Amino acid sequence: MNLVILAAGQGKRMRSSLPKVLHRLAGKPMLGHVIDTVRTLAQSLKQPARIVVVVGHGGEHVREAFAATDPSLKFVTQQPQLGTGHAVMQAVPWLDEVEPTLVLYGDVPLVQAGTLQALAQAAGDGVGVLTVRLPDPSGYGRIVRGPDGKVQRIVEERDASAEERHIDEVNTGILVAPTAQLEDWLALLGNDNAQREYYLTDVVALAVADGVAVAACETADVNETLGVNSLVQLAQLERVAQLRIADRLMQGGTTLADPARIDVRGELKVGAEVHIDVGCVFEGRVELGDRSRVGPYCVVRDAVIGRDTEILAFSHLDDCQVGADARVGPYARLRPGAQLADEVHIGNFVEVKASHIGLATKANHLAYIGDAEVGARSNIGAGTIVANYDGANKHRTQIGDDVHVGSNSVLVAPIVIGDGATVGAGSTVTREVSGGELTVARARQATVPGWKRPVKKPR
Repeated sequence: MNLVILAAGQGKRMRSSLPKVLHRLAGKPMLGHVIDTVRTLAQSLKQPARIVVVVGHGGEHVREAFAATDPSLKFVTQQPQLGTGHAVMQAVPWLDEVEPTLVLYGDVPLVQAGTLQALAQAAGDGVGVLTVRLPDPSGYGRIVRGPDGKVQRIVEERDASAEERHIDEVNTGILVAPTAQLEDWLALLGNDNAQREYYLTDVVALAVADGVAVAACETADVNETLGVNSLVQLAQLERVAQLRIADRLMQGGTTLADPARIDVRGELKVGAEVHIDVGCVFEGRVELGDRSRVGPYCVVRDAVIGRDTEILAFSHLDDCQVGADARVGPYARLRPGAQLADEVHIGNFVEVKASHIGLATKANHLAYIGDAEVGARSNIGAGTIVANYDGANKHRTQIGDDVHVGSNSVLVAPIVIGDGATVGAGSTVTREVSGGELTVARARQATVPGWKRPVKKPR
């Protein structure tokens, strides 16, 4: 199947230098949603997909955004922009005349593959147009049917009569047609209309005149047909997209404290009996294991969370792995490269970066662990930091099993702390610590008799 995606619009109402189709919806460019949908359609129809994207304003940015990750896409430029029919003309040299052509829009991101499959089936060997009925059809092209109920033509609102403007069945712009005939009809398009443009919708009347059947496939979900022309509309569709995701999660057994207060900006894979509280944001690829729980207002990006693990409120996890039966937060931060084994506890205001934390190790309060290997069953006291940066380079720290580091200690990397070692509170450790021993590295306490606190001089 030929799949033509029109993405040449400037999007002036977006008030942005970013091409309209690159604005993100649920963490992905709008055009990316459409491309993924047509690929799913092609797979369901068991047909190879030939995707042609028609670009215009900001076309180079659109190419750059997709060419590296999807080199099979063919980009063509529409310049100047003279209407939808003119846009499809630019794609004609790249179409396979044997296969039908489906035309979609890069700024209509929520259309579903099942709807497109129904459209293709309804069209058969003829033309199919996707329609929807609206209580207020203002601004849309109307579907004009004959006395027999068959589609005769599509009339744009600016060109419609007063009677035609009362029609509530409207054109979504999405159309499928036999390619060889579509090419002939495109060549016959004129621009004698209010906007002096070549309308793709005029293909319908040309098909009827040639005796080609035109089927109108009506969708009940208006959200599938909504385009984005402003940031307001983008925000409205964002909520629609998120509610779709929330519904899918709940249908799969996930408990959401409030389906209206979750944002998934990527791919979220969940196990059984997962619980997600309000205000959570999931970005990139995230996996939540069975019976895991995510507390309110957490941000989780590119992370794997093990079974029975709890992420408490206001924690940030980025490019990390957390094992089973672990506990993170509240107000914890796991930075890229953090790997937590099973039963690890990372508490409030603890930050872990590029470190492996061993089985059942705990850092419950106000600590920083960076570029470190920490063994099993160790305890990192409150206020402890691993000083991994010398001002120019990062250095590694090795902390063994069953180590206890007292509160307010500084471990100056590179350093090795042996199994079973204890570091006294307030120590600044700069040399290797022997296993099984107590090490104290702090200044001796002293009292200065008769010392008086300085006072301000009078002005």
